Amino acid sequence: MVRRFNLLAGALLLLYPLLVYFCLSSGEGQLLTLLLLPLFAIRLIAGSAMPVAWQWATRWLGATGLLLVLLNLWFREHDWLLYYPLAVNATLLALFGASLRQPMTMVERLARLTTPDLPEQGVSYTRKVTQVWCLFFIANGALSGWTIWQGDLALWSLYNGLISYLLMGALMGGEWLIRQRVMKRGTP
Repeated sequence: MVRRFNLLAGALLLLYPLLVYFCLSSGEGQLLTLLLLPLFAIRLIAGSAMPVAWQWATRWLGATGLLLVLLNLWFREHDWLLYYPLAVNATLLALFGASLRQPMTMVERLARLTTPDLPEQGVSYTRKVTQVWCLFFIANGALSGWTIWQGDLALWSLYNGLISYLLMGALMGGEWLIRQRVMKRGTP
């Protein structure tokens, strides 16, 4: 049950930029706070239901989200809420980047879920893909930050709620196409 709540909260947080935009642009800041507090609390508390590699990231993002909502309430300034996508990119960069110092990278762990006996060229390939994802999180985080500092809620919502997801999907799709070619060839 805890795992289901956590997954539901995670799915709803994918809509975070759109939720922020619609609530703030229609003057429903109080409603937004009432929606976000339980979502972030669930992520903080239920983070232990996640796989070990993701537990600290889920809890950290839950705590960060709660902090941003509380800062929003304390200072009565909604700009604090705009920093959550930037925090997500920084956290994912830390998670993927730290795995580059480990024998098994984050992408290799994910790959081994479907291919437990990953060949050596697959291990090498997944390390390169992890590096690409790190570069993506740096660029995406920088663009997310840029949209915050532009002070345009519509621009922030467009980038963080649509464009960044499209870019992420394009990277996943492009990587999948390259992986198919690499697997046919047998070398990365």
